[in-house]
Amino acid sequence: MRLTLLGTGTSQGVPVIGCRCEVCQSADWHDKRLRTSAMVECDDMRIVIDAGPDFRQQMLRTGVRQIDAILLTHEHKDHTGGLDDVRAFNFVDYPIVRPIDIYATEHTTACVRRDFGYAFVENKYIGAPEMRLHAIATDQPFTLNGREIIPINGRHSERFNVTGYRIGKMAYLTDFKELMDGEVEKLKGVDTLVVNALRFMPHHSHFSVDEALALIDEVKPRVAYLTHLSHDIGLHAETSKQLPEGVFLGYDTLTIDIEE
Repeated sequence: MRLTLLGTGTSQGVPVIGCRCEVCQSADWHDKRLRTSAMVECDDMRIVIDAGPDFRQQMLRTGVRQIDAILLTHEHKDHTGGLDDVRAFNFVDYPIVRPIDIYATEHTTACVRRDFGYAFVENKYIGAPEMRLHAIATDQPFTLNGREIIPINGRHSERFNVTGYRIGKMAYLTDFKELMDGEVEKLKGVDTLVVNALRFMPHHSHFSVDEALALIDEVKPRVAYLTHLSHDIGLHAETSKQLPEGVFLGYDTLTIDIEE
């Protein structure tokens, strides 16, 4: 299995528009972060997790011509705003049209149907994105091409839920503030854990670094990567030195091979 971190930034990305902090002005490319997203390649299948406003740029950067499915963690625009750009994958081999399967909770699929209504009307215009929505239940695994996907149920805040995903020995959690009761058990035995850590200071709707490290300590993966990082996380080169053994700051384009 191969995991690629397509983007590791928070909802504003890094640099933040107009900001003059040392992180946003850093010349180190590790400090340039598109909105959070990832790609998993396994079983001759390519899955993208979240498609935010930077989806087009991320796909161009990878050079891929085909994806099989998109898993959405929740409905916020920094995770869904780029879905219109699945059109490129729909029509790359035109006249063959390849719809993209989108998997998310019922609430999130309803938001996608509302926000991209023009893609789901009966007589839509030629060239509109072709998306097939699949509502999942967070208490039940589902399969893609024979591969089991285990949803991880959590809260983004008191107002919003969020879904993480375990695929084989890899688990990916972003925008979590809390895991629901019993969900940590689904993570036991993972080799590689990717988890959000917005900044060092506490935040009302995202894990801080300490909260992410507490989860990592409980799950005990072989290796862990922090993602959904704001400019408040500090410079990549400096903050990396502060993390415990086996825990690393994620960065855009990082590719991780996971033995199964």
